Order: sequence, then C-alpha cells, then structure tokens
Amino acid sequence: MHPTEPEPTEADPLRVVLAEDSVLLREGLIGLLARFGHQVVAAVGDAEALHTAVAEHVPDIVITDVRMPPGQTDEGLRAAVALRERHPGLPVLVLSQYVQRSYAADMLDSGDGSGVGYLLKDRIGQVDDFVAAVGAVAAGGTVVDPEVVRQLLRRRRDPLERLTPREREVLALMAEGRSNAAICRALVVSDAAVGKHVGNILMKLDLPPAEETHRRVMAVLEFLRA
Repeated sequence: MHPTEPEPTEADPLRVVLAEDSVLLREGLIGLLARFGHQVVAAVGDAEALHTAVAEHVPDIVITDVRMPPGQTDEGLRAAVALRERHPGLPVLVLSQYVQRSYAADMLDSGDGSGVGYLLKDRIGQVDDFVAAVGAVAAGGTVVDPEVVRQLLRRRRDPLERLTPREREVLALMAEGRSNAAICRALVVSDAAVGKHVGNILMKLDLPPAEETHRRVMAVLEFLRA
C-alpha cells in the first residue's frame, strides 16, 4: 500500500469511528490506532450503530468492515456508501476479508472517488503501511489494496486496451496509490518517463480537464470499472 498524495504525517491525530463486529479485532485496532496518536471516539459492531456514531461524533474518518450483522453480507459497505451520500467528503476506509471487485468499485464510486480506501484485513498486520493508509484516506487520498489491483489487472478490457504494457504497469501502481516518485523507484525509470506515461494514460482514457490529483483518481476509477 502506497497512499496517494496528500501524505499526512503519523503525527496528525485523527478522530475515528470504527465498525467491526469481531470484538478481538475491534479492540486490536483501537490499541493500534492509539499507538499512533489517533482516538477511536466510537467502536461499534453493526451498521445501525455505525450511522448513529457518525451522526454523534462527526469523525475525521470511518473504518468499517464490509460484512456486519445482521446478515453478514455487505451491511458495512452499504452503510459506508450511504454515509458518504449523507456526509459528502466523509473519508471512509473499508476492510474486507476477501477480494470483492464489486465492493471495491461501489466504494470507490461513492462521492468523487477521493477520501476512500479498500483494503484486505491481512494488511492490518503491516502496521506502518496500514496506519499510513488511514492517514492518507483521511486527508482525501485513495488507497486500493495491491491484491485487488493485481486481480483486476488480470481482467483488463476496454478502455485500457489502448494502453501499452508499460502504461498499464504505471496505472496499476497509481491504483495502489503510489506517487510518481514511488513509481520511479518501483519501475527503475526516470521521473520524466513516469510523467510521460501518466500523461499518456490520462489522454488515452479521455478524462475531462481537471486538477491533476483528481484526474489521477478518475484514472484509477476507470481502471476498476473496466
């Protein structure tokens, strides 16, 4: 996980509403976030309580499981999407046990695609990366689990067929949230080369004119929808 810009520091304290029905994981996340200076202002175990907690506490970010009582299907995800409709700009990080392409697309389609994240629960064990992802989403970034990116990349269809293999590599890294500098390091190429690839990607996807960071988010959404 390599969050998109802006990249806040770990010192930035956040007020978090956490929704997770597993008591063990919920308590673990509370302690983990506290270690990095963040405050879990409410920790709940179902979607209804999540709505109530957000209305009461107006948090900086919501972290929620996809599956919660009573149905253990997609209650957490549907609550997250509804919350972003009700509170535009509310950052939400969704955690999932498995890769669910439709869940990722639904979450990232909410609002304008900024301030959202979709991670597998396995990533929580990568503590520094997980906490960085929380901070990035709270700051308006977009974070997609690398395993989700890899699985989606194997299913690419139009409009991404217009991209060269190298441009697809760059877009996949963008979808993981990496900055141009991080892409340079990953592919061992120059900053100018990455800038050219990013420009080609934005042009070939026919994205409308917009601020550069927002166009990168739009490119990631095209990648997930294809």
